[in-house]
Amino acid sequence: MLLTYANQLTILRMLFVPCFVLLLIYGHPKAATVLFLLAAVTDGLDGLIARKLQQKTVLGSFLDPMADKILLTAAFVTLTIPSLPLVLHIPTWLTVWTISRDVLIALSVLIIHLQTQHSQFPPSFLGKCTTALQLLTVGVCMLANFYTDIALAVFPFVTYTTLVFTFASGLHYAYKSIKIIASYQEAGDVSSRD
Repeated sequence: MLLTYANQLTILRMLFVPCFVLLLIYGHPKAATVLFLLAAVTDGLDGLIARKLQQKTVLGSFLDPMADKILLTAAFVTLTIPSLPLVLHIPTWLTVWTISRDVLIALSVLIIHLQTQHSQFPPSFLGKCTTALQLLTVGVCMLANFYTDIALAVFPFVTYTTLVFTFASGLHYAYKSIKIIASYQEAGDVSSRD
């Protein structure tokens, strides 16, 4: 079955994204926060359901990280807009670095695939930590609409920690990409000598 329960939840998470953005733009940050929390819950549930019901699919392995990236990118860009009536905004520099890292990783994956036909790119531990911190950054930014003092106290720490992990995971992906290309070139050199 192509659209398993897990895949349906992932697609639902993608459908939440435009609603989340529109709620923020039209001045409903509390409703947007609830929707973001629902999206985060579906993120945890789809993986759990896929494992428990043994419904892991190739489609799901592409959809799940794509849904995460769409949600995070939309949230970062929208929450950076200074004219929106929000208690906290994500700093522009963090949004720029976050999106730049994702674009570089996507380009690296494409180049590696075109050069080597390598198609397995499992997320690294650092990458998973970075995604979790990015979600936390958005969550704290949204939390400020409910609990301003707590959010204001932890937000600087969260944003700088996210920046450090964004850099670290970007460098790690670059290192992995170079290793993959080098191993394929070495394999090509060996086969050409045989």
